[in-house]
Amino acid sequence: MMKVLRFGPSIIFLRTPKGEAVKAAISQVFGVEEMPTDEAIRNSNEFETIVFVTDEWEKETIPPETAFLLSCHAPVVLSTVVNRKLPVEKVHVEGTLILMRVPDRVQEGLELLAKKYGGEIMDIRTAFDEGEAGDTIIGVTRRKLNSPIGPEEIEGAVLIHRDFLNVYRELSIDAPILLLRLMPEWKEITIKIYDTDKRYEENIERLMMVIEDLDLGFVVGEGWDWDYPRPFMRVPVYKLKLLTWEDPVRVKFLLKGIEYVGYKRLCDIDVFVEGKKIHWTALGKYDSKFELAKKAREELEKNLSGDVLKRLRELEERLAAESKE
Repeated sequence: MMKVLRFGPSIIFLRTPKGEAVKAAISQVFGVEEMPTDEAIRNSNEFETIVFVTDEWEKETIPPETAFLLSCHAPVVLSTVVNRKLPVEKVHVEGTLILMRVPDRVQEGLELLAKKYGGEIMDIRTAFDEGEAGDTIIGVTRRKLNSPIGPEEIEGAVLIHRDFLNVYRELSIDAPILLLRLMPEWKEITIKIYDTDKRYEENIERLMMVIEDLDLGFVVGEGWDWDYPRPFMRVPVYKLKLLTWEDPVRVKFLLKGIEYVGYKRLCDIDVFVEGKKIHWTALGKYDSKFELAKKAREELEKNLSGDVLKRLRELEERLAAESKE
Protein backbone atom coordinates (compact mmCIF):
# COMPACT_ATOMS: atom_id res chain seq x y z
CA MET A 1 0.00 0.00 0.00
CA MET A 2 1.29 3.41 -0.86
CA LYS A 3 2.44 5.36 2.14
CA VAL A 4 1.49 8.87 3.11
CA LEU A 5 4.00 8.60 5.95
CA ARG A 6 7.12 6.66 6.74
CA PHE A 7 9.84 6.80 9.34
CA GLY A 8 13.27 8.04 8.48
CA PRO A 9 16.51 6.52 9.75
CA SER A 10 17.51 6.58 13.42
CA ILE A 11 20.50 8.85 14.05
CA ILE A 12 23.04 8.05 16.76
CA PHE A 13 26.15 9.95 17.86
CA LEU A 14 28.88 7.89 19.53
CA ARG A 15 31.20 10.08 21.64
CA THR A 16 34.62 8.50 22.09
CA PRO A 17 38.29 9.35 22.77
CA LYS A 18 39.24 6.51 20.40
CA GLY A 19 37.45 7.49 17.22
CA GLU A 20 39.52 5.46 14.78
CA ALA A 21 39.19 2.28 16.86
CA VAL A 22 35.39 2.67 17.11
CA LYS A 23 35.11 3.36 13.39
CA ALA A 24 37.19 0.30 12.58
CA ALA A 25 35.03 -1.85 14.86
CA ILE A 26 31.77 -0.63 13.33
CA SER A 27 33.12 -1.20 9.83
CA GLN A 28 34.21 -4.74 10.71
CA VAL A 29 31.13 -5.80 12.74
CA PHE A 30 28.51 -4.40 10.36
CA GLY A 31 30.43 -4.84 7.10
CA VAL A 32 30.08 -1.22 5.95
CA GLU A 33 32.39 1.63 5.01
CA GLU A 34 32.24 5.25 6.08
CA MET A 35 30.59 7.54 3.56
CA PRO A 36 29.67 11.24 3.13
CA THR A 37 26.85 12.21 5.49
CA ASP A 38 24.50 13.48 2.78
CA GLU A 39 24.98 10.22 0.86
CA ALA A 40 24.15 8.21 3.99
CA ILE A 41 20.95 10.17 4.52
CA ARG A 42 19.98 9.95 0.86
CA ASN A 43 20.49 6.18 0.72
CA SER A 44 18.84 5.40 4.05
CA ASN A 45 15.59 3.49 4.35
CA GLU A 46 12.94 3.30 7.03
CA PHE A 47 14.25 2.05 10.42
CA GLU A 48 17.88 1.91 9.30
CA THR A 49 20.50 3.66 11.42
CA ILE A 50 23.00 6.41 10.67
CA VAL A 51 25.95 6.46 13.09
CA PHE A 52 28.28 9.41 13.65
CA VAL A 53 31.52 8.83 15.55
CA THR A 54 32.77 12.04 17.20
CA ASP A 55 35.20 13.20 19.87
CA GLU A 56 34.06 12.66 23.45
CA TRP A 57 34.13 16.35 24.32
CA GLU A 58 31.69 17.38 21.59
CA LYS A 59 28.23 18.29 22.84
CA GLU A 60 26.55 19.65 19.73
CA THR A 61 24.61 17.29 17.47
CA ILE A 62 25.83 18.89 14.27
CA PRO A 63 26.60 15.96 11.93
CA PRO A 64 30.23 15.59 10.83
CA GLU A 65 31.10 15.17 7.18
CA THR A 66 31.10 11.36 7.25
CA ALA A 67 28.84 8.65 8.69
CA PHE A 68 28.06 4.94 8.72
CA LEU A 69 24.76 3.71 7.26
CA LEU A 70 23.70 0.46 8.95
CA SER A 71 20.84 -1.64 7.64
CA CYS A 72 19.50 -2.47 11.10
CA HIS A 73 17.40 -0.79 13.78
CA ALA A 74 18.96 1.43 16.46
CA PRO A 75 18.50 -1.06 19.37
CA VAL A 76 20.63 -3.60 17.48
CA VAL A 77 23.36 -1.01 17.02
CA LEU A 78 23.31 0.07 20.66
CA SER A 79 23.31 -3.50 22.00
CA THR A 80 26.29 -4.29 19.78
CA VAL A 81 28.19 -1.25 21.08
CA VAL A 82 27.54 -2.31 24.70
CA ASN A 83 28.05 -6.06 24.31
CA ARG A 84 31.32 -5.69 22.40
CA LYS A 85 32.53 -3.13 24.96
CA LEU A 86 33.48 -0.54 22.35
CA PRO A 87 35.32 2.42 23.94
CA VAL A 88 32.34 4.78 23.77
CA GLU A 89 31.98 7.33 26.57
CA LYS A 90 28.53 8.67 25.70
CA VAL A 91 25.68 8.06 23.27
CA HIS A 92 23.39 10.76 21.92
CA VAL A 93 20.20 9.80 20.04
CA GLU A 94 18.51 12.31 17.75
CA GLY A 95 14.77 12.99 17.63
CA THR A 96 12.69 10.56 15.57
CA LEU A 97 12.15 11.55 11.93
CA ILE A 98 8.78 10.99 10.25
CA LEU A 99 8.63 11.75 6.53
CA MET A 100 5.36 12.98 5.05
CA ARG A 101 4.67 13.41 1.36
CA VAL A 102 2.80 16.55 0.35
CA PRO A 103 2.55 16.74 -3.48
CA ASP A 104 1.72 20.46 -3.54
CA ARG A 105 1.45 23.58 -1.34
CA VAL A 106 4.31 22.48 0.89
CA GLN A 107 4.54 25.69 2.92
CA GLU A 108 0.84 25.54 3.75
CA GLY A 109 1.31 21.91 4.73
CA LEU A 110 4.13 22.83 7.10
CA GLU A 111 1.96 25.52 8.68
CA LEU A 112 -0.92 23.08 9.17
CA LEU A 113 1.39 20.55 10.83
CA ALA A 114 2.99 23.14 13.10
CA LYS A 115 -0.40 24.44 14.24
CA LYS A 116 -1.93 20.99 14.66
CA TYR A 117 0.90 19.49 16.72
CA GLY A 118 2.35 22.57 18.42
CA GLY A 119 5.65 22.50 16.53
CA GLU A 120 8.06 24.96 14.98
CA ILE A 121 8.90 25.18 11.25
CA MET A 122 12.57 25.05 10.28
CA ASP A 123 14.89 23.38 7.78
CA ILE A 124 15.74 19.72 8.34
CA ARG A 125 19.34 20.29 9.42
CA THR A 126 18.30 22.83 12.06
CA ALA A 127 15.60 20.44 13.28
CA PHE A 128 18.22 17.72 13.80
CA ASP A 129 20.55 20.17 15.55
CA GLU A 130 17.85 21.39 17.95
CA GLY A 131 15.90 18.17 18.44
CA GLU A 132 16.48 15.94 21.45
CA ALA A 133 16.03 12.20 21.90
CA GLY A 134 12.37 12.48 22.98
CA ASP A 135 11.35 14.88 20.21
CA THR A 136 9.61 14.29 16.88
CA ILE A 137 10.64 15.77 13.55
CA ILE A 138 8.19 15.74 10.62
CA GLY A 139 10.04 16.24 7.34
CA VAL A 140 7.91 17.26 4.37
CA THR A 141 8.80 16.25 0.82
CA ARG A 142 7.17 16.14 -2.61
CA ARG A 143 9.03 12.92 -3.43
CA LYS A 144 7.51 9.44 -3.41
CA LEU A 145 8.25 7.81 -0.10
CA ASN A 146 9.33 4.55 -1.71
CA SER A 147 12.24 6.35 -3.37
CA PRO A 148 15.54 7.52 -1.81
CA ILE A 149 15.15 10.96 -0.23
CA GLY A 150 18.17 13.18 0.35
CA PRO A 151 18.25 16.12 2.78
CA GLU A 152 17.93 18.55 -0.14
CA GLU A 153 14.59 16.92 -1.05
CA ILE A 154 13.09 17.52 2.39
CA GLU A 155 11.63 20.97 1.74
CA GLY A 156 10.94 21.84 5.36
CA ALA A 157 10.51 20.30 8.77
CA VAL A 158 8.43 20.74 11.90
CA LEU A 159 10.17 20.13 15.25
CA ILE A 160 7.72 18.94 17.91
CA HIS A 161 8.73 18.52 21.56
CA ARG A 162 6.51 15.47 22.00
CA ASP A 163 7.05 11.71 21.99
CA PHE A 164 6.98 10.31 18.47
CA LEU A 165 4.57 7.45 19.28
CA ASN A 166 1.84 9.89 20.28
CA VAL A 167 2.53 12.17 17.32
CA TYR A 168 2.62 9.27 14.86
CA ARG A 169 -0.67 7.80 16.11
CA GLU A 170 -2.39 11.15 15.62
CA LEU A 171 -0.68 11.90 12.32
CA SER A 172 -1.56 8.52 10.79
CA ILE A 173 -5.23 9.33 11.39
CA ASP A 174 -5.03 13.02 10.45
CA ALA A 175 -2.92 12.71 7.28
CA PRO A 176 -5.76 12.06 4.75
CA ILE A 177 -7.73 14.99 6.19
CA LEU A 178 -4.70 17.28 6.01
CA LEU A 179 -4.08 16.26 2.41
CA LEU A 180 -7.69 16.95 1.47
CA ARG A 181 -7.36 20.44 2.94
CA LEU A 182 -4.24 21.06 0.89
CA MET A 183 -5.65 19.63 -2.36
CA PRO A 184 -9.46 19.75 -2.26
CA GLU A 185 -9.62 18.87 -5.96
CA TRP A 186 -8.49 15.33 -5.18
CA LYS A 187 -11.01 12.60 -5.91
CA GLU A 188 -11.85 9.53 -3.87
CA ILE A 189 -12.39 6.47 -6.04
CA THR A 190 -13.26 2.90 -5.12
CA ILE A 191 -11.49 -0.04 -6.75
CA LYS A 192 -12.93 -3.57 -6.54
CA ILE A 193 -11.04 -6.67 -7.55
CA TYR A 194 -12.63 -10.08 -8.17
CA ASP A 195 -11.06 -13.38 -9.17
CA THR A 196 -13.17 -16.41 -10.00
CA ASP A 197 -10.24 -18.63 -8.98
CA LYS A 198 -9.92 -16.75 -5.66
CA ARG A 199 -6.19 -16.06 -6.02
CA TYR A 200 -6.55 -12.77 -4.21
CA GLU A 201 -3.10 -12.60 -2.66
CA GLU A 202 -1.30 -12.39 -6.00
CA ASN A 203 -3.89 -10.11 -7.62
CA ILE A 204 -3.94 -7.68 -4.70
CA GLU A 205 -0.15 -7.57 -4.77
CA ARG A 206 -0.20 -6.73 -8.48
CA LEU A 207 -2.78 -4.00 -7.94
CA MET A 208 -0.84 -2.43 -5.06
CA MET A 209 2.44 -2.54 -6.97
CA VAL A 210 0.98 -0.61 -9.88
CA ILE A 211 -0.71 1.99 -7.64
CA GLU A 212 2.47 2.57 -5.66
CA ASP A 213 5.02 2.48 -8.47
CA LEU A 214 3.01 4.81 -10.73
CA ASP A 215 2.23 7.11 -7.80
CA LEU A 216 -1.51 7.08 -8.56
CA GLY A 217 -2.53 8.32 -5.12
CA PHE A 218 -2.96 7.27 -1.52
CA VAL A 219 -4.81 4.19 -0.33
CA VAL A 220 -6.98 5.43 2.54
CA GLY A 221 -9.01 2.30 3.19
CA GLU A 222 -9.20 -1.35 2.17
CA GLY A 223 -10.95 -4.58 3.06
CA TRP A 224 -13.38 -7.29 1.97
CA ASP A 225 -16.87 -6.67 0.61
CA TRP A 226 -19.61 -8.40 -1.39
CA ASP A 227 -20.69 -7.68 -4.95
CA TYR A 228 -23.89 -8.75 -6.68
CA PRO A 229 -23.28 -9.46 -10.40
CA ARG A 230 -26.76 -11.00 -10.75
CA PRO A 231 -29.89 -11.15 -8.59
CA PHE A 232 -29.56 -13.58 -5.66
CA MET A 233 -25.87 -14.08 -6.43
CA ARG A 234 -23.13 -12.56 -4.35
CA VAL A 235 -19.36 -12.91 -4.72
CA PRO A 236 -16.48 -11.78 -2.50
CA VAL A 237 -14.48 -8.79 -3.71
CA TYR A 238 -11.50 -6.95 -2.31
CA LYS A 239 -12.20 -3.24 -2.13
CA LEU A 240 -9.93 -0.29 -1.60
CA LYS A 241 -10.44 3.45 -1.55
CA LEU A 242 -7.89 5.59 -3.34
CA LEU A 243 -7.38 9.29 -2.86
CA THR A 244 -6.03 10.42 -6.23
CA TRP A 245 -5.15 13.51 -8.21
CA GLU A 246 -5.28 11.50 -11.43
CA ASP A 247 -8.28 11.40 -13.75
CA PRO A 248 -10.28 8.32 -12.61
CA VAL A 249 -10.65 7.34 -16.28
CA ARG A 250 -6.86 7.13 -16.59
CA VAL A 251 -6.68 5.02 -13.41
CA LYS A 252 -9.26 2.65 -14.91
CA PHE A 253 -7.29 2.51 -18.17
CA LEU A 254 -3.99 1.68 -16.46
CA LEU A 255 -5.54 -1.03 -14.28
CA LYS A 256 -7.01 -2.63 -17.40
CA GLY A 257 -3.40 -3.54 -18.19
CA ILE A 258 -3.27 -6.10 -15.36
CA GLU A 259 -6.67 -7.73 -15.96
CA TYR A 260 -5.46 -9.82 -18.90
CA VAL A 261 -2.37 -11.61 -20.14
CA GLY A 262 -2.99 -11.88 -23.87
CA TYR A 263 -6.51 -13.28 -24.14
CA LYS A 264 -6.47 -14.86 -20.69
CA ARG A 265 -8.29 -12.95 -17.95
CA LEU A 266 -6.56 -13.01 -14.57
CA CYS A 267 -9.11 -10.97 -12.62
CA ASP A 268 -11.84 -8.33 -12.86
CA ILE A 269 -11.05 -4.80 -11.71
CA ASP A 270 -13.86 -2.24 -11.45
CA VAL A 271 -13.42 1.46 -10.70
CA PHE A 272 -16.18 3.59 -9.17
CA VAL A 273 -16.49 7.36 -8.76
CA GLU A 274 -19.23 8.52 -6.39
CA GLY A 275 -20.79 5.08 -6.60
CA LYS A 276 -20.90 5.03 -10.42
CA LYS A 277 -18.94 2.40 -12.28
CA ILE A 278 -16.61 3.50 -15.08
CA HIS A 279 -17.31 1.20 -18.04
CA TRP A 280 -14.53 0.15 -20.37
CA THR A 281 -16.36 1.70 -23.31
CA ALA A 282 -15.75 5.12 -21.71
CA LEU A 283 -11.98 4.72 -22.09
CA GLY A 284 -11.84 5.33 -25.84
CA LYS A 285 -12.64 3.74 -29.16
CA TYR A 286 -11.48 0.15 -28.89
CA ASP A 287 -12.93 -2.81 -30.80
CA SER A 288 -12.72 -5.11 -27.77
CA LYS A 289 -11.59 -5.42 -24.18
CA PHE A 290 -8.56 -7.32 -25.45
CA GLU A 291 -7.43 -4.41 -27.63
CA LEU A 292 -7.96 -2.03 -24.71
CA ALA A 293 -6.01 -4.29 -22.35
CA LYS A 294 -3.14 -4.52 -24.83
CA LYS A 295 -2.87 -0.72 -25.14
CA ALA A 296 -3.10 -0.32 -21.35
CA ARG A 297 -0.38 -2.91 -20.89
CA GLU A 298 1.91 -1.10 -23.31
CA GLU A 299 1.41 2.08 -21.26
CA LEU A 300 2.18 0.22 -18.03
CA GLU A 301 5.36 -1.32 -19.38
CA LYS A 302 6.64 2.09 -20.48
CA ASN A 303 6.15 3.59 -17.02
CA LEU A 304 6.71 0.87 -14.42
CA SER A 305 10.15 0.54 -12.84
CA GLY A 306 12.26 -2.48 -13.79
CA ASP A 307 11.98 -4.30 -10.44
CA VAL A 308 8.20 -3.92 -10.30
CA LEU A 309 7.76 -5.04 -13.90
CA LYS A 310 9.89 -8.11 -13.26
CA ARG A 311 7.84 -9.04 -10.17
CA LEU A 312 4.60 -8.36 -12.05
CA ARG A 313 5.60 -10.75 -14.85
CA GLU A 314 6.57 -13.46 -12.33
CA LEU A 315 3.16 -13.26 -10.67
CA GLU A 316 1.31 -13.20 -13.97
CA GLU A 317 3.18 -16.20 -15.32
CA ARG A 318 2.08 -18.16 -12.26
CA LEU A 319 -1.51 -16.92 -12.44
CA ALA A 320 -1.81 -17.66 -16.16
CA ALA A 321 -0.54 -21.20 -15.64
CA GLU A 322 -3.13 -21.79 -12.90
CA SER A 323 -6.02 -20.00 -14.61
CA LYS A 324 -9.15 -22.03 -15.35
CA GLU A 325 -10.49 -19.50 -17.85
